[in-house]
Amino acid sequence: MDLFRSWLKSRSRRLTRAARQRPPVLAGSSRVAAVALALVFAAAPPVPAVTVAAGTPLELRLKSKVSSNASRPKDPVEAVVIAPVVIGGRFVIPAGTVVRGTVKEVKPCPGPTEQAVLWLDFSELDLGGKKVKLASQVADVDNARESVSDAGRILGILASQTISGRIDAGVKSVGERFSGLASVLEAAKSSMIKGAEGDISYEPGVEMTVKLTTPLDVEPPANAAPRLEPVPDEAALADLVIKQPFQTTAQNPPKPSDITNLMYIGSEDELRKAFEAAGWSTAAALSAQSKMETFRAVAELRGYKEAPVSILLLDGQPPDLVYEKQNNTFAMRHHLRIWKRPGTFRGRPVWVCAATHDTGIDFSQENRTFIHKIDPEIDRERAKVVNDLLFTGLVSSLALADRPLVPRESQNATGDKLITDGRMAVLLLK
Repeated sequence: MDLFRSWLKSRSRRLTRAARQRPPVLAGSSRVAAVALALVFAAAPPVPAVTVAAGTPLELRLKSKVSSNASRPKDPVEAVVIAPVVIGGRFVIPAGTVVRGTVKEVKPCPGPTEQAVLWLDFSELDLGGKKVKLASQVADVDNARESVSDAGRILGILASQTISGRIDAGVKSVGERFSGLASVLEAAKSSMIKGAEGDISYEPGVEMTVKLTTPLDVEPPANAAPRLEPVPDEAALADLVIKQPFQTTAQNPPKPSDITNLMYIGSEDELRKAFEAAGWSTAAALSAQSKMETFRAVAELRGYKEAPVSILLLDGQPPDLVYEKQNNTFAMRHHLRIWKRPGTFRGRPVWVCAATHDTGIDFSQENRTFIHKIDPEIDRERAKVVNDLLFTGLVSSLALADRPLVPRESQNATGDKLITDGRMAVLLLK
């Protein structure tokens, strides 16, 4: 990867105000750079076998449902690569590659004080119609409440340690002394909060990272890079990016907050179709009902895919669209806010976006509500959104534009650090 970054630094041509005749190459974080090299290598000739090193991650999206209480050992499992593996500027394992495997071990949750187990073994790539054996293990399940052991086993939660489980324990303690009161408390609790489910259950669409445990020799398929068109009128696009406000403001209390890091060029219908195809959900508006549902999700340690987000303003305006991608816990999610901007680019609407990854949850005494902690490396979330939208096939062009005035380090309204290279990814939609 260091050699790749050195090559990229010496060869890449980013979109700047001075750009005139040069095709832009997306640079920045490794995942974004890997995808955008399609602008250079879309017509690259086939190359000899390449060795993919042990430890290389593969980002997958499940196509099969798996669960600790329904799957059985040796059941087939299928997934698809959603972010390409690039070596030496070549798409060695392209997005869309099918990965197959089996359930290696499964253990249903026997009770609130014990953990369920789900062990998946991905052992084969379908690379351009050719089956390639691989050795791998699960390293992480995206936005999951479960943990992953060093051996790759997915370990379920302890339901007894959730808020719901602790309330149950408290009600049981009261019942040992006052049986009548315990039944009243149990009825009240059951009307508001359900017991936490200890089993592991992943629907198709759940994303995870597996890493290679041994080196893998592959012959990269021809024309593996996504087909992207050159960005039209680079100088005008660079000027447009520079003119956009780059930092949002929290509504209450008014404090500087998230940094914008993406731009979309296209109609609202094109934007909605792209995010829907990428598996993102629209967020519910903040209300008493959505706040109560948020509390239930936290207490039951489960997901809430339409969970509301706090209101951030750009040029004094709330976002026009809000999207998020969760798994099975409210504590972690990918989420973004999108604002429609004045004017157009080549007659098409312009949208600016701030995307961050929530990695944990806390309770704010100041705001008297739950707040999320975010991954400070916000360029990783920029890469996540780019890869997700490219995977849909609904992006025609993309570039990465310099913004010299954007601070490389800052913080959001809740005090989380923000670290970025300052650039904005620009996606022209189909």
